[in-house]
Amino acid sequence: MWNQETPLARRDQRRSGGNRSAARKRPLDNEGIIPVLARAVREVESSAQRGPVKPANRTKYQAVALLVREERARVKADEDSTTAHRDEQLKRLDGIGTILAKTATRDPSLFTLLGDGASVSDATKALKAEMEEAGGIEPVPVENPAENGTSDGVTTQHVVRRVVPASVRARQLANPFLTPDFSHAPVRPNGLHRLATWELLGPLFRSFEEGGGAASCMDLPEPISLAAPGGRELMPHQGRVIAAAAKGHRTFLLADEPGLGKTAQSLLAAEAADAFPLLVVVPNVVKTNWAREAELWTPHRPATVIHGDGADVDGFADIVIVNYEVLDRHVGWLGEFGFRGMVVDEAHFIKNKTSQRSQHVLHLAERIRARSGRPLMLALTGTPLINDIEDFRAIWQFLGWIDDKRPTVELMNALEDNGYTPADRGFYPAARHSVVEQGIVRRRKVDVAADIPARRVADLPVELDDEAGRSIRAAEKELARRLLKRYDAAVAARAEHSGTAPTQGIDPELVRRVAGWEREDSSGTSEENVFGLLRRIGRAKAGLAADYTAQLARSVGKVVFFAKHIDVMDAAEEMFRERGIGYASVRGDQTSKVRQQQIDAFTNDPEVKIAVCSLTAAGVGLNLQVASDVVLAELSWTDAEQTQAIDRVHRIGQDQPVTAWRLIAAQTIDTRIAELIDAKAGLAARALDGADEDTGSSADIQLEAMVSLLTGALERRTRR
Repeated sequence: MWNQETPLARRDQRRSGGNRSAARKRPLDNEGIIPVLARAVREVESSAQRGPVKPANRTKYQAVALLVREERARVKADEDSTTAHRDEQLKRLDGIGTILAKTATRDPSLFTLLGDGASVSDATKALKAEMEEAGGIEPVPVENPAENGTSDGVTTQHVVRRVVPASVRARQLANPFLTPDFSHAPVRPNGLHRLATWELLGPLFRSFEEGGGAASCMDLPEPISLAAPGGRELMPHQGRVIAAAAKGHRTFLLADEPGLGKTAQSLLAAEAADAFPLLVVVPNVVKTNWAREAELWTPHRPATVIHGDGADVDGFADIVIVNYEVLDRHVGWLGEFGFRGMVVDEAHFIKNKTSQRSQHVLHLAERIRARSGRPLMLALTGTPLINDIEDFRAIWQFLGWIDDKRPTVELMNALEDNGYTPADRGFYPAARHSVVEQGIVRRRKVDVAADIPARRVADLPVELDDEAGRSIRAAEKELARRLLKRYDAAVAARAEHSGTAPTQGIDPELVRRVAGWEREDSSGTSEENVFGLLRRIGRAKAGLAADYTAQLARSVGKVVFFAKHIDVMDAAEEMFRERGIGYASVRGDQTSKVRQQQIDAFTNDPEVKIAVCSLTAAGVGLNLQVASDVVLAELSWTDAEQTQAIDRVHRIGQDQPVTAWRLIAAQTIDTRIAELIDAKAGLAARALDGADEDTGSSADIQLEAMVSLLTGALERRTRR
């Protein structure tokens, strides 16, 4: 058998990619299908060097050859990839092809496996599928002569293997007959047919360019009075959307700028509309944050997050959160789950209606409408509505405002009531207003400045569920084990010195002393101490942070990206280059002239959307207030350093509220360090108010981080 990776590794690899489209965008050379093929062909080559190729390796040879052909065709046809990336992938495939050819010259009988008419055995097919799975690909060819699509209406040539988690099967058995809810059935046409022969979609899109400068925000009621859980305060602009849902409005294109609380508005609107169970489709980078926000704003509604094949999904949850990358595996059972509401976050992800993700989202929306009549449907995006209005065709269809050819009933009735046709001058402003009143909500920070603080830090938890994440968690466990060993040695030495038995329980003072010894012994460059852990976490977060920054840049304009380490900056800049996003780079090794040129480019050039800045080199002395959003890709050791970075944007002359998005690696020491930084920030604030408090230093946080790590390890050992 081929020396494959473990099932767990394959599962985690699927989590980080799941299909060829995702795999081709990974910047690392050791992920995706090509490294799998390279390892396999080397094994066959090694076998051929030792003598005639045995049957098992002949099977492997043919499987590799078939996959190389398929991958080469896919790469050449991939219009979304950059030319440089395509060339690099083709070069790597050519290398594998060269090894196949050289191997066949050693054993010419292998040439018979390469012909178009060569027989493909079941063993070859099985091994080919196994390799695809190891490379993060699980295609199952589906041929439908009638529709050239799948049985569930998703048009595609290949469908990823569908799964149904065990807990979902349990729910289906517990509720075998889900009764459709038509209590809010859609209204019927009002009988007018004046516009029946007109092509309307094109004029509707143009109405956002020719319909005047009216605001793209529906009339909203007064804010609803709502006691948010945990004493949290609901801002007035958020309360207006929730009030609209409570009054019966069921479709929203919520296009508020980032930082205005679209997630909370969506969850509380679902609460007001009783739209549970609720399906939430999101980018991978914000999946964990959605779960956290659900716990904050709707704590009585159990939420579950779908990872990979969904082995740990709670089939009885009220809120189901799934990312675009694994949606194809779950679209079957999601369509039959009985949802009464659906949220699509970063809805511009579905603008291409021919893409698989768009087809799955639209299919699920139709299934939910078929079962629930008028479900709550929310599309969230910060992209301004006046740009690329054709991109909103799929979003309007998701919301049920249009179908493939024309407006649906409610929008058509509104257009009929206006009394115009596209030939009339008055059609465009009236049509724009009619579309906006279907549920477009667009507020800018400056519009609701009184509602929000002038500066805030918003935490964005992210999951490191790839090989790097597993390695980091293993290193964290090793550091905790080393601290435990040191603590036990100290306890034993003290008992020997005093001539008494070791004390029971945890000695807080000794814990702090051991943590201090570890900090003093740390070299600062080792990957195995707390400093090395933070650096590895930063590298692992780099791609997620860069991806989120790119989304922000598309939504709000200019964004400042801060990182501590050069390799994190390099990774981010590489992603921006691949995506064609203009950026400036401010680093510590630049001359004053180069540094100013980069700052000027970010400030003055509209094509330069992102400033990639070193946290230590650019954290002081710069004015970057042309932006109002900051991404903190790595944690500082002090709140002061973090605040200095944010203050490059939050300065005198800044006319918009500033939001700093701090990415935190969930289930790692990153989370605890963020808590310590925030605690020290609270002490600093009290000290500035006159209290006699020690505000601490970076050394304090480093010490407290290791105290926390050792204390947690001791508590876990005690429980066992």
